[in-house]
Amino acid sequence: MIKVLNVISDTNIGGAGRVLLNYMGCSNRERFETHVALPRDSLLAPPLRETGAQVHEVAGIADRSYDGADVKRLRELMGSLRPDIVHTHGCLSGRIAAKRCKIPVVYSRHSAFPVPAKLRYPPGRWVNKLVNEHYADRIIAVSPAAAKNLTDGGVSEKKITVMMNGVAPAVRRPKEETDALRARWGLGAGDFVLGILARLEDYKGHMDILSALHTLREESRPVKLLIAGVGPYEGALRAETARLGLEDSVRFLGFVPDVAPLLSVLDLQLNASYGTETSSLSILEGMSMGLPAVVSDYGGNPWLIDDGEDGLLFPTRDAQALARAVARLMDAPEELSQMGRRAGEIYRARFTGEIFAKKIEDIYLDILKGAKS
Repeated sequence: MIKVLNVISDTNIGGAGRVLLNYMGCSNRERFETHVALPRDSLLAPPLRETGAQVHEVAGIADRSYDGADVKRLRELMGSLRPDIVHTHGCLSGRIAAKRCKIPVVYSRHSAFPVPAKLRYPPGRWVNKLVNEHYADRIIAVSPAAAKNLTDGGVSEKKITVMMNGVAPAVRRPKEETDALRARWGLGAGDFVLGILARLEDYKGHMDILSALHTLREESRPVKLLIAGVGPYEGALRAETARLGLEDSVRFLGFVPDVAPLLSVLDLQLNASYGTETSSLSILEGMSMGLPAVVSDYGGNPWLIDDGEDGLLFPTRDAQALARAVARLMDAPEELSQMGRRAGEIYRARFTGEIFAKKIEDIYLDILKGAKS
């Protein structure tokens, strides 16, 4: 049995935590024993325990990448647990602790963002390269955009494996359930329903979506928008919704723990990110049930949505282009239906949880094989 210790510093359930939960749903339990070190009282702990992961709550490490005291605490845990591999999700303290314990390290990069000048050019570039390459035997980038982010900061391509996320399929809900949800959210029988599932942050592009929705409503199109998620930008979004006179067309749903019922109501999923987007799990979950998407061409989005196949791409920050893309599919129901069928086919070929878990475990085995040779 191969013992793998994942280290994640998140106190909430973010993208990295959802990736880990997806992995646990499809992991090879006969060959791999999965442990997770995370902060005390992390919201991620209960669902991880439900999947069968062995959870170790650690003092400190909460929502931070590095702290000397965290390195000491994690070294103590690794010394008692003696894992064969440590897999960190951003946490530099975990990587340093593993190296000092002489344990092979996998580091997953879950985000992509503009690389600051201090990391693009020496001496910052040299330091960034040294730290990332020394404290990881293999770096997983969850999209080509994340890989470019790393290489822009000096990290060698030889250290990086690009591996798109995968998810368990979301099960489409029966008509009677979706009809009840539509009634609860005030959706009419003829409404074309858009949705965005994302944390409420400025870089997620909600403002651009509201602008596009305003354009569509000005054209008297029967379109409604469901916004699922929480975050610090909610007040600004509600104010903009009111300013544009869209209160009757927008529903703020808050945190939605089970996304399948919501996705089942949508005609089209949206993603308008212009920061940190790599491999959107909600887009993949929608694809699994045959839901097409209209997404910005930022970051990893173009590697999830093939333009004209399972959805449409629009130029990042171009709200009018987003509106035109939505209008095109509203006016072409046969094209929308075909895109839905292709979304399901592409998901099954490239983005299932089983495909993702197998690729992760192949990396573990490859590293261990190299360590023994």
